[in-house]
Amino acid sequence: MASVFSDRLIVSIDVGTTKICVLVAQQLDDEHVELIGIGKAYSDGLKKGVVVDIARTVNSIKNALKEAELTSGVTIESAYVGISGGHIKSLNSQGMVAIKGGSVRPLDIANALEAAKATPIPEGHYMLHILPQYFTIDGSERVQDPLGMHGLRLEVQAHIITGAIASAQNLIKCVEMAGVKVQDIILEQLASADAVLSADERELGIGMLDIGGGTSDFALYQNGSIRHTMVLPVAGNHFTNDIAIGLRTTRAEAERIKKEFGCAYAPLIHENSSFLIEMVQGSGKQTVQRLDLVAILQPRATEILSIVFQDIAHRGLMPMMSAGFVLTGGGSLLQGMPELANNILASVRGEHSRNMPVRIGYPKPQVGIIESLDSPIYATGYGLLLQGLKKRRHNIDSFSGPSVKRVLMRMKSWIADFF
Repeated sequence: MASVFSDRLIVSIDVGTTKICVLVAQQLDDEHVELIGIGKAYSDGLKKGVVVDIARTVNSIKNALKEAELTSGVTIESAYVGISGGHIKSLNSQGMVAIKGGSVRPLDIANALEAAKATPIPEGHYMLHILPQYFTIDGSERVQDPLGMHGLRLEVQAHIITGAIASAQNLIKCVEMAGVKVQDIILEQLASADAVLSADERELGIGMLDIGGGTSDFALYQNGSIRHTMVLPVAGNHFTNDIAIGLRTTRAEAERIKKEFGCAYAPLIHENSSFLIEMVQGSGKQTVQRLDLVAILQPRATEILSIVFQDIAHRGLMPMMSAGFVLTGGGSLLQGMPELANNILASVRGEHSRNMPVRIGYPKPQVGIIESLDSPIYATGYGLLLQGLKKRRHNIDSFSGPSVKRVLMRMKSWIADFF
């Protein structure tokens, strides 16, 4: 792939609890990338999205990088890295500034966002992203881009996402010890949303849950802006552990039967078939009824979805999901997850929500090795590429695109304050 210029390369690293995924792409223009390489490796050294063993994590990242370099034919020097984990927190904040000169300038927008940052955050945390939800001028109607508008007072409602400094430091250290410079770290559900949600869905209002191996990451959009985010330390690994404990088998065997026979919604099982599994001590096999497996998986799936939906309902955000709900990540591949989600939504919102659209979110690569990414497990990795493309498109020297996005990309993430 000698024709690929280093300044046109965009690389993403999804450092997950169960897998490391490296995607290599070539930037075609300001809007499109072409996938040219993929590297995957078993993840060892993380728990619930957080690094717990640096040496093992570094080795896992190196394995994925090596495969990505072989498939792409390029040397990887820098990458955008996803971050998640139970330490991720979010809150909404407001900022207000006087409009100098009578009309809103880019500096006024930046100052309003800076004012929104002046809010207490958990000790030991830093601001990973500050995302404007809307602006108002002199208390009038909400606007998305106030540049050039006249008034005396500019206010912004912003969604602030924070992360633990120590967790981010450890993640960055692991990637750099693997030989790659970290260009930026990006919240994983923001990346996944870029990969699987359409512009219309984000405008109308939609919820997305990315069920990974160690965490389940939620994001809610409306009017094209982020409204709410949350990270649950409960995800796909819990399905596997529940099976291993409930059926007294190994985790490897539990993972296999989860993928082959697993189902999270009992009404979908019309015939109670059976299958054989290896016993934990390796000395024999046992016969398991599929409904018995469902009885293990459905409560855990119900727990994850109920926590999310109840949180949304408690915050009064249910009416915002008029375009429906999207499940993505490896955990979404468990049979029955969309049906279970729809059933739980109906119980939380009432019968009128039973027909709310619930679908599985697949990444939609623009060009290049599309078939290889035809799975929700690549949503975060591909979304990180798109986030990287956005950052390049709206860099400090760029004068194209909406002013709000230009200002935000200048601000990058706030990680530069700590590293």
